[in-house]
Order: sequence, then C-alpha cells, then structure tokens
Amino acid sequence: MRQQPDRGWEHFEHDADVGILGWGPTLATAFEQAALALTAVVCDPMQVKPLQRVVIECVEAEPALLLVDWLNAVVFEMATRHMLFGRFEVALSDDGRLSALAWGEPVDLPRHQPTVEVKGATYTELAVQRQGGDWVARCVVDV
Repeated sequence: MRQQPDRGWEHFEHDADVGILGWGPTLATAFEQAALALTAVVCDPMQVKPLQRVVIECVEAEPALLLVDWLNAVVFEMATRHMLFGRFEVALSDDGRLSALAWGEPVDLPRHQPTVEVKGATYTELAVQRQGGDWVARCVVDV
C-alpha cells in the first residue's frame, strides 16, 4: 500500500479477482488512488516512469458507475498502448464529466515484472461514498 497522510490505496482479497480501494479528501483524489491501486495489481506503480502523458475522459452522472468507466478506460489505455501508468490527475465536474491525465511508459518486462493482466473493473463490491472526512472508491477488478 502506498499512501500520503491524507490519501492512499490498498487491495483486498476477492476469490480469484482483486479488490481495489482508493481514498482521499476529494472524490477526484479517491479516483486517482483507485487508479494507482489498479496499476499496483500489475506492478509497483513507483517503478513506472512518467514519460508519456495520456488524456482520458469519461461521462457518467452516477459516481459509482463513473468509477467503473474510469478504471475501464485506464485498462483500455494500458492494453491498447502497451503502457503502465504511475501517476494520475483527475478533474470532476458537477455534470458527471471526468477529465484525467495519466502519466506512464511502455511496459518494460524486466523492470516492471508484470504479474497479471487486468481485464476490467466490475460492479462487484462497487462503492463510492464518504467515510468520515474522506471519499472512498472501491470495486473488484477481473484478472
């Protein structure tokens, strides 16, 4: 688990798949942390160099469904560009628009040592909510 004092991410067990959880002081931060947890299913995000920037956009009024769309958009970019991402910057609007920048690099097998391939985010254990003073975003990803 990687975290700063006010934000972080972690994994939780779920049968043959992996649960991801991101949290932070804002909904956007929780989404950024969930995306880092997604990368961490594959490799250590700290090993990913921010060499290329990719723009990702999604629209969905319901925050929980937006989380799934967001994570699946990250999975799509990872798969089609053969990249890993280790840094995310998410902006959310009131009408359900997510605009994000993802920084990463092409997969380097010896350095990244990818363990599994994430196929997609699911609705299993899907939740986006306030807990205490933080936003929490969680779901299970299919590996």
